[in-house]
Amino acid sequence: MIRFEDILDKVESYKPDFDEELLQKAYIFSAREHRGQVRSSGEPYLVHPLNVAYILSEMRLDETSIAVGLLHDVLEDTLTTKETLQRMFGEDVAELVDGVTKISKYNFVSREEQQAETFRKMLLAMVSDLRVVLVKLADRLHNMRTLQYLPEERRVAVAKETMEIYAPIANRLGMGRVKHELEDLSFRHLHPREYDELSKAVSEKLAVSGDVVDRIKETLDSKLSDNEIAGDVYGRVKSMHSIWSKLRRQEIDIGQLYDYLAFRIITTSVKDCYACLGIIHQMWRPVPGRIKDYIAMPKPNFYQSLHTTVVAEKGQPFEVQIRTREMDLIAEQGIAAHWKYKEGRVGAHPDDKSFLWLRQLVEWQQEIKDPRVFLNSLKIDLYPDEVYTFTPKGDVFAFPRGATPLDFAYRIHTDVGHRCVGARVNGKLMALRTPLRNGDIVEILTGATQTPSREWLSMVATSRAAHKIRHWLNGEQKNRSIELGRKLVEREAKRYRVQWRKLVAENALDGVLSEYGLAKLDDLYADVGYGKVSPRNLVERFAADNDKEKPHEPPGPIQQAVRRIFPFGSSATIKVKGYDDLMTYLAKCCNPLPGEAIVGYITRGKGVAVHSANCPNIKNLMFNPDREIEVEWADQRQSPQYQVELEVVMDDRQGILARVISAISNLKTNIRQMESRSSEGKATTDLVLEIADLKHLERVTRTIGSLDGVLQVERKYNISRHAIA
Repeated sequence: MIRFEDILDKVESYKPDFDEELLQKAYIFSAREHRGQVRSSGEPYLVHPLNVAYILSEMRLDETSIAVGLLHDVLEDTLTTKETLQRMFGEDVAELVDGVTKISKYNFVSREEQQAETFRKMLLAMVSDLRVVLVKLADRLHNMRTLQYLPEERRVAVAKETMEIYAPIANRLGMGRVKHELEDLSFRHLHPREYDELSKAVSEKLAVSGDVVDRIKETLDSKLSDNEIAGDVYGRVKSMHSIWSKLRRQEIDIGQLYDYLAFRIITTSVKDCYACLGIIHQMWRPVPGRIKDYIAMPKPNFYQSLHTTVVAEKGQPFEVQIRTREMDLIAEQGIAAHWKYKEGRVGAHPDDKSFLWLRQLVEWQQEIKDPRVFLNSLKIDLYPDEVYTFTPKGDVFAFPRGATPLDFAYRIHTDVGHRCVGARVNGKLMALRTPLRNGDIVEILTGATQTPSREWLSMVATSRAAHKIRHWLNGEQKNRSIELGRKLVEREAKRYRVQWRKLVAENALDGVLSEYGLAKLDDLYADVGYGKVSPRNLVERFAADNDKEKPHEPPGPIQQAVRRIFPFGSSATIKVKGYDDLMTYLAKCCNPLPGEAIVGYITRGKGVAVHSANCPNIKNLMFNPDREIEVEWADQRQSPQYQVELEVVMDDRQGILARVISAISNLKTNIRQMESRSSEGKATTDLVLEIADLKHLERVTRTIGSLDGVLQVERKYNISRHAIA
C-alpha cells in the first residue's frame, strides 16, 4: 500500500527543493474531504488519490501536478467547490482539478452526450495545460489496476473506453509505458479467455526455449563490446495486447506464435544506433519489410528509434529496437519527459510542432456538435499516423493507415477536397479510393463543377475529411428539403384558402417556430420537407373552421409524390418520440434487437429506418443530423423473434460443431440457417438465429464463446451499399 511518505521520497529523489508544504496541505485536505468514503474494493477512498499521486511522481512531474493527483476527485465526489480550491491552493491547482473532473452534474439526454462533453472539456483543458491529461491518465491507470472489483457490465464499459480513448491518448503523447499497461489491462477484462490462453501459451514457449532471452542478450552485449560501442541491452516479452493484435492482424492462431520476444539497445549517440543496426544484420538474417527508421522520420508523438526483426539460428524471430538514452526516455514517458515546467511552459505553444496535432484535433472537434459523431471522430484522430506522403513540392503529410488521395485533398484545403476529381500518385493516375503508402508523392486534380457525393464518406479515413464531406452534404440536403417543404406548405395553404405569404410577412408564425423549437422559417420548411412536420396540420392552424371541415380532395401529383417519399403509419415494435403517424421499419443491415441502443433515420420512400447504434452503416447515414429522429422500443407483451447472424470461428476438430448446436438448443434458440467452411485448421460457421432481445443474444454469444475450442463469436452486419437505408 502506497503511503504519503513514499510520494515525498519519490519527489525528493528528482527534485530536492520541492514544495513539501503544498503536498502536505493537499494530502490533509483530501483525507478530510474523502473521510468515510470507501472504494468498490472495500479500501478507504484515500488509497486512490495516493496511488494517482505516486504514479505522477514516477513520471517525475512537478509538485503542482502531484497535488492535483491528491485532490483530483474532490470536486466530483465531495462538497468541495472550485472557489474553495482557488482560495486554499491557488488558481493553477483549481483549474487543473476542474479540468480532470467529469461533467456529471448536468442533465444530458444520454450517457453518450455526457461522455462526449467530458472529453471535449478535457481536450480544451489540454491545450492550455497538458498536465490535465497526465493526471487523467494516472487516474485511469490506477482505476484499471483495480477494475476487478466492479460489476462485469461496468468493468467492460470502462475497459472499452480505456482501449478506445485513453490508451490512444497515451500513445499520441508518446507515453509508451502507460499505453502498454492500459492496453494489457483493458485486454484482460474485455477478452479474459483469450488473455489467459495467450499468457499460458507464451509461458509454455518460454519454458521450452529455455534461456533464449539470456543467450541473445549475451550475444548482443559481446558484439557491442567487440565493436567498442557503449550501450545497454534489455530483453523482454512483448505486451500481451500487442501479441494478440498481431495474431488477429495476420489471422494466425496461438500455435503459430513465434515473434513474441523484443530486445532494446540503448546507445550514447545516433551514429552508434546505425552502427548497431549494421552489426545485427551481419549476425542474423533480417525479415524483409520489417526495418523501420523512426530516427530519420520520427512518429507524430515524437517517438524515435530504429526497428528491425531478425531470425536467430534456430528459426526464432525477434524484434530489436535501437535508440539513444534521450530517445528511450521520451519513448517511455513521452510528454512527461519532454515538458519543461521550469520554463513556465504548460500549454501547447503555437511554435511547437510536436503538438500541432493537438491544436488541430481541438479545432476540428469543436466543429462537431453531434456527440456520437464527436466520439467516433475522436477515436479516429487518436490512432497513430503511420503513412507519410509528400506533395510535389516536398511537404510531408502524415495520415492514418487506409487514408486515400481524397483525405490528402482535404488536408490541403476544404475547397480542394470538394472539387477533387482525381489524383496522380507517383506520377500515375489513381482512383480516389486507392490507399496511400509510405513515400507516395500525391498531386490532386480538381474540376470547377465537381462536388462531393455520399459515396465519398466510404473513401476517407480521416475525421477531418469525413466532417467536411458531411457538412457539405448536410447543406445540400437541407436546401432541397427547404424547397420541397415550402412547395408543400404553399400548396396546402392554397387548398385551405390561407394567405400564407401574408402570415409570413406579419411574423404570424413566430409562435409555431417557438413551439417546435426552431430558430427560423427555413428550419420549419426543412422539417416539412424531411417529413417531421405534416404540412396539413401546420396550415390547418390558420384555416377558417368551415375550410377545415370541407371534404377531402383527391391527392394532387405533389401529394402523391410526398406519400411515396414519406409513408405514414404506426409500428408495434418501434415508437417515434413526439410523433404517432410515421411509419418505421427495422433496417436489414443490422436487425436491431429490443434492449439495444437504436437510431432513427428518415429515408426517402420507406419512412423511418431504425438502425442499431453499433451499425457500421450509421457513420455514412448520419451525414445529415436533421434526418435523424429519436426512436425507442415500444412495450410489448409478446416479444417477437428477430433474425441475427453470428459468425463462429473454432478449431477444426471432430464434434465441436455438434457441441455448438447443442449449446444453442439448450438455450431454446432456433437456428434458421447454417453454413460452414474450413481452412488451415480453423472452421468458420455462419448461423442465423431467432433472438428475442439483446439479453438473449448476449446469453447465446457468451455460452458459445465459453465452449472449449471456440476462438471467436461475432455478430455480423450487412455493410453492402444496398443495405444502407
